[in-house]
Amino acid sequence: MAKAQFQPVQPVRAYERIVEQIEEALARGDLSPGQRLPSERELVAQFGVSRSTVREALRVLASNGVVRSRPGDPNGPEILPYSLGALRKQMTRLARVDELSLGELIGFRMIMDGAAIQLASRLRTDEQLAEMEETLVAMRAAIDVHFEAFSEADVAFHEAVARVSRNSLIQVCNEVVRGVVLGLIADKIAHAANSRALMLESLQHHTEVVEAIRAGDGHAAARIARQNLYDYYATYVPTDERPHLRALIDDA
Repeated sequence: MAKAQFQPVQPVRAYERIVEQIEEALARGDLSPGQRLPSERELVAQFGVSRSTVREALRVLASNGVVRSRPGDPNGPEILPYSLGALRKQMTRLARVDELSLGELIGFRMIMDGAAIQLASRLRTDEQLAEMEETLVAMRAAIDVHFEAFSEADVAFHEAVARVSRNSLIQVCNEVVRGVVLGLIADKIAHAANSRALMLESLQHHTEVVEAIRAGDGHAAARIARQNLYDYYATYVPTDERPHLRALIDDA
């Protein structure tokens, strides 16, 4: 008879439960920006924990941009307005958890980049198009310098595109996911035997994207962008995850 196999469990600290309850109350609308939580003394009584546990929970919430807390404040911690900075922190934490695979992150980026580029093809001004073209010049110059320089120019391109969308969520999501993906595999790409070939191919795709944006063909621009991301990153994704990425490429 086979023995049951169990996995180690992660202990949940009391302060984490406090954080969860307060964040859930915000999500439900029971708490809103500008309101104050009960004082530390009241929180200790309501949660049935020590003052140090409450303070640790408030420290985490303050770090996440959820509250502004001063020890001993008789008015209680203040719920802060939602901000892009707080969203960026939460998105970064989510994108880095082990439950999200590299394939999922790249697939999400393919979707978001495609959407941003499709919007750019409709909304861009001549000045914004010129800014994108300048990043291509920087990418071309960086190929024979170092992958890091090329990557910085590539980031500048996608930031320029995202700004055209005038959509803060697209900008933040693209920035966070791109940063996490590069953090995971940038070193592998930089030291790959075909690193220069990858950069040249990526530059060609970016050039084609800009031409499609110039022509106002958002569908073509988005398709090329998704293909570029697939070609650039797919070899670093497990084989069984690649069909999910290929499904995002429009071959019509």
